Amino acid sequence: MSRLGKKQIYIPENIKIYFKDKIITVEGPNGKLNMKICDKINIKFDKNNIFIETVEKSKKTNMLQGLFRGLVINMISGAIKDFKKELEIIGLGYKAVLETNLKRIILTVGFSHTVSIDIPYNLKIISTIRSDKSTLLSITGSDKCEVGTLAAKIRAVKPVEPYKGFGIRYLGENVIKKAGKAAISVKK
Repeated sequence: MSRLGKKQIYIPENIKIYFKDKIITVEGPNGKLNMKICDKINIKFDKNNIFIETVEKSKKTNMLQGLFRGLVINMISGAIKDFKKELEIIGLGYKAVLETNLKRIILTVGFSHTVSIDIPYNLKIISTIRSDKSTLLSITGSDKCEVGTLAAKIRAVKPVEPYKGFGIRYLGENVIKKAGKAAISVKK
């Protein structure tokens, strides 16, 4: 069983952490993040360290202890530096258009209609067109969960198809391509 939940978390000098009414608040140069803590978890402060403790001893509370330790570390990291996810849009005529005044992204990915996705207020998206005519979307923000959720939501609009590799994928994602019918019939 992992003992990571019992390890202390170091607080950097430029970070302020408050814990009141089961809500932990992390403030840093990159912004302010809040999270509600479970009733079975308690947080103790000791100089420049935080300890995540359980109220009762059970397997479930031990798992929650490790979970909340990881979430607090992500909050501290996000308050210092933005998290980033990059997506590639590959396909003939596939593109993404940002509407900054309405805070949404409009995707044209081979459907008879366009797909519109709202962008949360604390996230930033940059769209660039590369030399090979593919579009690169860069999603940044201080909340790791929201960055990952938005990236997954955009990717789910048009997952990569296995024959030509068209669709939306994470940058550097390995896509295994299948041989088509023509390649299979030649082998016989």
